[in-house]
Amino acid sequence: MKPFMDKDFLLETETAKHLFHDYAEHLPLADYHCHLNPKEIWEDRRFENLTQVWLGGLDENGVPAGDHYKWRLMRSNGIDESYVTGNQDPYARFLKLTEALELAIGNPMYHWCHLELQQFFGVYEPLTVESAPRIWEHCNKLLQEDPDMTARGLIRKANVAFIGTT
Repeated sequence: MKPFMDKDFLLETETAKHLFHDYAEHLPLADYHCHLNPKEIWEDRRFENLTQVWLGGLDENGVPAGDHYKWRLMRSNGIDESYVTGNQDPYARFLKLTEALELAIGNPMYHWCHLELQQFFGVYEPLTVESAPRIWEHCNKLLQEDPDMTARGLIRKANVAFIGTT
């Protein structure tokens, strides 16, 4: 059985694999749609948990700031706004996102979240309600202990050469 979202994910032909791995894979990115707050980048914020990275929350002015695509996925699955952009417990918010992701197999958001887990956290298993506690603990430990897991560190890890925030 082929591994879950392996290195050739979405690369169906030998030509696609050659072009990606031999030319495009290591090129720097121009990120025109980053969801990090510019202040978080400037201050090189260290995130406490995966919910802060993925869903954000209310900024100092009470305005929601975070990944509006993940918010839309949650809202479209009927999740109460207090879990989307509100002040619910971070782990409870993460579980609600996980529940929505389980319903989104085939949706680009499903793939995007799993690619983020792979690239930034070394997690290669599907995020499910069952795997959520293990993945939560693993990712949060890295966010808290790895010196490169800060706002700017994540940007470097993604090989971003230009950034524009939303």
